Amino acid sequence: MDRGTERDGAVTEHAAAGRIPLAVVVVDREGLVSHWSSGARRLFGAAKEEAIGRPAVDLLPVSGALPEDEDLSPYGAYAAYDGLGHDLESSLDGRLFYPAAGRARLTVPERDRVDVLWWAYPLVGPGPERLLVLGADVGRLQQDGDGEDPGFDRVAPGFALHTDFPGAAELARGLPEILPSMSVQESARIVGQILELGYPVLEFSQNDRVPVTPDWGVPRRVERKARRERAARAAAEGLPLPQEYADDDVDLEYAAVREHLEFLNEVSGRIGTSLDLSRTIIEVSKAVVPRFTDVAGTYLREQVVAGEGFPDGVPDTTTMWHRVAVEHTDEPGRWDDVVPVGEAMPFPAHTPFFQCMTSGEPVLVPRISEEMGHAIASQFEKRDIRPLITGRSMLVVPLKARNVVLGFMILLRHPERPVFNDMDRVTGAELAARAGLVLDNARMYTYQESVAETLQDSMLPHIPPRMAGCDIATRYLPGTLLGRVGGDWFDSVKLPGARTALVVGDVMGHGLNSAAMMGQLRTAVQTMAALDLPPAQLLRNLDDLAQRLGDTYLATCLYAVYDPIASELHIANAGHIPPVLVRADDGRSELLDLPTGAPIGVGGVPFEAVRVRVEPGDRIVMCTDGLVEVRGEDIGVGLATLCESAAHPAASMDDACDTIIRALNTRGGRKDDVALLMSRLNGIAPEDVAEWRLSLDPVEVPRARAVVREQLHDWGLGKLADSVELMVSELVTNAVRHSHSRPVELRLIRGDTLLCEVDDDDHDLPTLLNAGPGDEAGRGLRVVSTLAREWGTSRTSAGKTVRFELTLPRR
Repeated sequence: MDRGTERDGAVTEHAAAGRIPLAVVVVDREGLVSHWSSGARRLFGAAKEEAIGRPAVDLLPVSGALPEDEDLSPYGAYAAYDGLGHDLESSLDGRLFYPAAGRARLTVPERDRVDVLWWAYPLVGPGPERLLVLGADVGRLQQDGDGEDPGFDRVAPGFALHTDFPGAAELARGLPEILPSMSVQESARIVGQILELGYPVLEFSQNDRVPVTPDWGVPRRVERKARRERAARAAAEGLPLPQEYADDDVDLEYAAVREHLEFLNEVSGRIGTSLDLSRTIIEVSKAVVPRFTDVAGTYLREQVVAGEGFPDGVPDTTTMWHRVAVEHTDEPGRWDDVVPVGEAMPFPAHTPFFQCMTSGEPVLVPRISEEMGHAIASQFEKRDIRPLITGRSMLVVPLKARNVVLGFMILLRHPERPVFNDMDRVTGAELAARAGLVLDNARMYTYQESVAETLQDSMLPHIPPRMAGCDIATRYLPGTLLGRVGGDWFDSVKLPGARTALVVGDVMGHGLNSAAMMGQLRTAVQTMAALDLPPAQLLRNLDDLAQRLGDTYLATCLYAVYDPIASELHIANAGHIPPVLVRADDGRSELLDLPTGAPIGVGGVPFEAVRVRVEPGDRIVMCTDGLVEVRGEDIGVGLATLCESAAHPAASMDDACDTIIRALNTRGGRKDDVALLMSRLNGIAPEDVAEWRLSLDPVEVPRARAVVREQLHDWGLGKLADSVELMVSELVTNAVRHSHSRPVELRLIRGDTLLCEVDDDDHDLPTLLNAGPGDEAGRGLRVVSTLAREWGTSRTSAGKTVRFELTLPRR
């Protein structure tokens, strides 16, 4: 054993450490042994199975271990402050607040009396450990000596605080290896407390101190192969294998494997708590830092980040990789500017990252050399990443799912931390496999959710908030978070005469089939509404269509036509819940009493329509049954709540919709989709409507131009007179020319826009033509199409209507 000296508190520059085997015992807060190393078995004679869970005072018979002999008690400053006296049993009861050391003569079964040195450290922290005891055999120390008499009769254990003994680093590395029942974090905490409380030393006098570097008595990992070979040769020759060799190999292998399995099990429990891709990425990064690595950077392929389908093909040098997370233990902000999250970049073929992503296997770099650091840093323009990575150990692991690389993780350890080894490579590969599966599940959910939302958005219309004579607000709520596609829909359709069709429907069932059926029915309603079919006839035709599409689909539908000039609603119902009408004069709300009718798809059932008189400011609320129906509750309760919440005053239409949703959506139990449409029926005042009947005589065309110009000046819209006069001239000319017997009707309506309509009794709709230089006709609709904000044609029961709209000038 080499000896170093410490005189007057100063350690000599070349102080060397002594190496002696140590027994390690951990005592919990109940005074029971929670860890018993193989060295403890050899020193104290009790097997591990016998020691774990027993009271420590029964196994460590060291009462009186702090001798009163002054020659044997120079233990340093701590001995003077140990108010427990010289009885370690008191310390084992859990009242030790500072380290203590001592020497004892023990009687061990099947052995002579053993001279034991011990160091006891109190432990604090969240774990169950209370006391750590290190023990050594003085007799073993004498056998390992260099032949000189160091005065073993006077040797005593002690502590040295904040020393630079070369054995300190080895203690920090070695102690976790003989604490196999503890996690890396727990053992690191214990090692930190040991070094803080004082490094173990041997004192041969008041002036000579030798730092103790433990000889753990177990082989280092690099020696395992040789030890196994020696064991194999001994077995082949029929020689007995030293028990300590077998025990130590088993202990070390078991400890290492169990530690890695515990880590993987812990990580598996911490990741995948949700199907949100962003949250999953953060969970994976935080799970490995700092326990497994000090820096973790996660990169994903562009298609994965974009929520697109499964990426095809093997990655190449053009593949873009998005940095989605960087977790580290360095000072805050050190990595943020150099490797910001969100950056996308390709990786050249010579980098270990490219090797990992193309092979799908982990890549281990024990230490990043200056040359490799420079090569990696060359990918970061105008940023020097070398100080962050050079000298660190690196492990690059692929994130795979179904044999496709979705991304990879770059794991880095600080230079002072042990480098990644082959076992870490295996652990990293298993970690990446589990993380890749979790990320793929999140990716698939994100992709499917995106598809569902895109499908639903494409089927639900984007209704303008203002139509002719009414304001509209809508809401759609999916039934469940995992099924955002359903069969509920709402719609509004512009009709001739400044009227508006309001529609709410509900296809029975959920999922893509219901959504597809909903899309077909909604398109059919729009088409038939454009033909200006009466509500009852429209539902009749829709029922016929549903039966042709299949006999397994049923739907309810509420179709209402609002005429702002006549101030009435024309409504037909096909098995839907009735709408709520809120009166503007007194705020009273009521469920409209409508003929219920049968659902769409039943067939053979007549539909009836009713007309409801309304006043300007009244509101109509139409919704699907998912809003008012709760499992196990009478639907009448929901309808009553709907009426009450609809009558609640609100600052805007959106606020009114939100009030209804809050009132009905907080009851719980809702599983169905919800479609809600609210319309405020503003009406159109009589003074904003001008109508004329024109005979079928060409002389009526200049008259039409004159009355239109005069009316626009009366309304203060003289700026539009020239354009409107020209377009009215073209439309009236065509109507007079093609009408059969009924007079032509000309109407101007002033609202948010200026609407002009010309009706005649000809059922043939005009079409937009390309007129040649010599053609006498075909230019009228081209002029209207050029000058109007919007124009269109539609059939009516008596013939057709041609209309155009213009934006009102700013006042």
